[in-house]
Amino acid sequence: MMTNEIVLEKLDQNEALRYLGYGGNAPDTKVQDLLDECEELLHSIAKPRFVYKVFDIDLVQEGVAVLNTNLVMPGNSIKEHLNGCEKAVLMGVTISMDVDRLLRKTQVNDMTRAVIIDSLASVAVEQVCNKIEEFIKKDLAEYNQTWRFGVGYGDLPLNIQGDFLDVINAPKQIGLSASKTNMLIPTKSVTAIIGLSKKEIVKIKRGCQTCNMKDSCTYRKKGGHCNV
Repeated sequence: MMTNEIVLEKLDQNEALRYLGYGGNAPDTKVQDLLDECEELLHSIAKPRFVYKVFDIDLVQEGVAVLNTNLVMPGNSIKEHLNGCEKAVLMGVTISMDVDRLLRKTQVNDMTRAVIIDSLASVAVEQVCNKIEEFIKKDLAEYNQTWRFGVGYGDLPLNIQGDFLDVINAPKQIGLSASKTNMLIPTKSVTAIIGLSKKEIVKIKRGCQTCNMKDSCTYRKKGGHCNV
């Protein structure tokens, strides 16, 4: 098992603006100043932490069995994602409950600022996830790896969230848990699966469902997408 804190670097504000629906358009001075202020604030309170663990897996009729645990990840989507893989990385990421508190407080007083903080926080989570993928590539260089498959993507149900977190000991290691409705606590968090194979893995387009902003993305609300 790998568990650690991680240093949050400069955030990709262009990515945050893309989440906000700016596309390739530059923000005006007021919005840019607000972005800078919100990023500085986020850096001051975020405490990014992660945990991941590598498991042998077996594709079974109902989905994917995580060997030496009681966890079976049901559905055809996860079977397709891990087809040909001998192992899988189960990972959890959070940037702390303090960020949730900041968002709740700001939503009461300044919704514009809250939306910007929310977008920047999603960029921060993505940055941490990308760093973990790089760690995995170095630690398990003998394996090819799939892209991150989030719990809840496709027909992989959210109701495995609690068992998934228990298997990687996320509640104890990084303070990441699931509510009775299977939502992550803190909310600015991610759970995901990465397949590992010594065979070549065909890369496919990831789509909206793997994106941290899928529930609030301006593009999706307009019926479009950002082409990532």
